[in-house]
Amino acid sequence: MSTSYRHRPGRRLAAAAVSVLAAVTLAACGSGGGSGSDSAGAAPGGTPVSGGRLKIAFYGDLQGCIDPNQVYWIESRSIDRNIADSLTDQDPKTGKIVPWLATSWTVNPQATEFTFRLRDGVTFSDGTRLDAAAVKTALDGTHDLGARSILGVTYLAGYQATTVVDPTTVKVDFSQPNAGFLQATSTTTLAILSPATYRETPEARCAGKVIGSGAFTLDTYSAGRSVKITRRAGYAWPSSLVTNKGAAHLDGIDVSYIGEDSVRVGSLTNGTIDIAWPRQPISSADQQVITASGATIETRALPGIAGILTPNVTAGRPLADVAVRKAVQKALDLDSYAKTVFWDDYPVARSPLTSTTPYFTDESAKLTHDPAGAAKLLDGAGWTLGSDGYRHSGGRKLTLTYITPTPSPGDQLIQDQLKKVGIDLQIKVLTIAQLTPQANAGSYDLVATYLTRADPSVLGSAIDQAVSKQYTARYSQDPATAAQVSRLFVTGQSTVDPQRRASAYQDLQNYLVDNAVVFPLYDRVQTAGVSKKVHGFAWTSEAFLRANDIWLST
Repeated sequence: MSTSYRHRPGRRLAAAAVSVLAAVTLAACGSGGGSGSDSAGAAPGGTPVSGGRLKIAFYGDLQGCIDPNQVYWIESRSIDRNIADSLTDQDPKTGKIVPWLATSWTVNPQATEFTFRLRDGVTFSDGTRLDAAAVKTALDGTHDLGARSILGVTYLAGYQATTVVDPTTVKVDFSQPNAGFLQATSTTTLAILSPATYRETPEARCAGKVIGSGAFTLDTYSAGRSVKITRRAGYAWPSSLVTNKGAAHLDGIDVSYIGEDSVRVGSLTNGTIDIAWPRQPISSADQQVITASGATIETRALPGIAGILTPNVTAGRPLADVAVRKAVQKALDLDSYAKTVFWDDYPVARSPLTSTTPYFTDESAKLTHDPAGAAKLLDGAGWTLGSDGYRHSGGRKLTLTYITPTPSPGDQLIQDQLKKVGIDLQIKVLTIAQLTPQANAGSYDLVATYLTRADPSVLGSAIDQAVSKQYTARYSQDPATAAQVSRLFVTGQSTVDPQRRASAYQDLQNYLVDNAVVFPLYDRVQTAGVSKKVHGFAWTSEAFLRANDIWLST
């Protein structure tokens, strides 16, 4: 389950952001697990006061969209969490699903039918009342987005219909088991918006035509420039995880975007902003600067897919041979990666899922650095070490092309580790506009991805060919492997029984590692620098900002 902890700075610098955004799905990142200094509400000995606008600086806004149902970009999802409510919520400490807009629910044994009883007295910010018809409109509308809702496609896999049972009861039916749907109802992707929102075009919704029932309302959204949200008077229906049961303490939140880490940190320490929220973990050096100013470092380990590489196993390419893939796996030194790119005590990848994901299985014994074993596998596969230090077969050098939108020390480290066993890794830097068509065409050997969701079914978004059309799924498995991967996903989605789900996802993680279907690189951690003026900071289970309890001191 998701756990919380406070990170203590290590000795090494995180020299630069690690490049793992390889296009739309790859940019879909999120967060998941950490502690807030006052996450239960008031600071110790302090009484919350109303007023003031919280100033947050995010790294960027790559997607340029603010519609909760369409957004995959984590920073936008943090904003969305405060303007749009969901049927359920998820406890960041335990992973348990708890009531929010729905007061209770039942699930049939096949995990194909979910019935929700709705909370009374909830309204959207346009005055429309929440009822069963509104929930049906929202779920139908999100499903109808299709590929525009990259996350929704898998969250709603097999969606058939939502039926209005009575004004406060809805029944959601699936044509296939979807046990992960209950957790999906806690996410911003399946947030329930006002029916008026679904009369807008998807483009208009991305640009800000969204109406939620949250504690804040969206005032303005300028993609990549700024966002302003304002406290909603009369709000009185937070999830059971929130201490403040009424309107937010803050007058509102002002969001800006600062791409340079040093500028963002400087803005925090000089008081221009209240929260510095980077894309990659704050380096040890910057953490020391921040804490020296009296601010704190808030940290949550992210649930979901770890930072991984997915191979292209198309016939004729080097990674079509499982022996070569296993050699790559043995050549990777994950412990060194964590220490070199991040810091000494940074969590090391131990599975394709991060360690805070429900049903995580520790695969570290199979992911140990073993260059001698890699060499033996390559010898057996017919790749002979040449005088140039690289492997050759049939007059061809063992070269793998890794495509990425941004080069980083992490990429170079992988290149060095593979070179030690005779593999030539060519790093090909592309713009997103260039990368997407090249990846879709399968013109690569390795590509990176990750994705945040506090449910193990998240892996399906990247690699299950039965539900995903992304190149990370399409090219990473031969037909026999793909069939087995999909079977294991179906097993995990076919029951809500915790023990049966645990067994299924353990089998899945074992299979993925045993067959080198993916290559875990690093666990993911979300960090934020928070001014000493900020009290009540809290993460959601997926490491988005929950601002209901935040208040500012002078």
